[in-house]
Amino acid sequence: MRYTTLLKTFFLAAIATALMAASGCARLSKVDSNALWEIVGGQCVPNARDTGKPAPCTSVNLDKRYAVFKDIRGRAQYLLIPTDRVSGIESPEILYAGSPEYWVGAWNAGRHVDAKLDMQLAAYQLGLEINSPTQRSQNQLHIHVDCMRTDIAEALAPHRADAPGAWNWITLDGKRYRVTRVTSLYDRNNPFRVVARNLGAQQTMDAQTILVTGAGPDAARDGWLIVNSGRDIEGGTGNAEGLLDHACSVARAH
Repeated sequence: MRYTTLLKTFFLAAIATALMAASGCARLSKVDSNALWEIVGGQCVPNARDTGKPAPCTSVNLDKRYAVFKDIRGRAQYLLIPTDRVSGIESPEILYAGSPEYWVGAWNAGRHVDAKLDMQLAAYQLGLEINSPTQRSQNQLHIHVDCMRTDIAEALAPHRADAPGAWNWITLDGKRYRVTRVTSLYDRNNPFRVVARNLGAQQTMDAQTILVTGAGPDAARDGWLIVNSGRDIEGGTGNAEGLLDHACSVARAH
């Protein structure tokens, strides 16, 4: 019994470490940078494949090659994590034709946020975000799926009807971002590819952060906004996670 208890304690501690590492980004020290991958690749995938139960993940899609994992931080924050070994936004393989459409999976994972909050968020109230390598502690790609800050959604509202493909600059929390509207999140409109093909000559993907949110209440009708900044521009940043609201205050009035 004591041995079983110790194993359970170790298992729960490993999950907590990975989740806190993913949430804390580069601010945490002495964190196992492979913890998130060890849980997804070492536990969620084998469990889903062998038993049909993806624990400790919320879900695993073996065909589309990603898992969804509840973050220990935040009321309703989830992480979309590849089931392949992919380090992050700087990985060239995420730009290849035929590579998994992680942003589509992340957007669909918004249903878990809705379920956790017991309400359906409008598309502009849901946000997806990925940090640059220096602003994360985990060396496994993960897209944050959570509520948008209400003030940020309001600041982005003037761009809800922008012509697709046009970039406009905006200041959010004193940092420079650019925003464009797309009508889908896959193929050429995959946010990784959209950002990569529109970087300046001296810019690189390993300096970028990307946030995606609905352009209006209904993304299928209104499209999505891709918000991008980088450490390689003046006034830019490699972290847009602060534009999300991990407390999901939008649900308090529900």
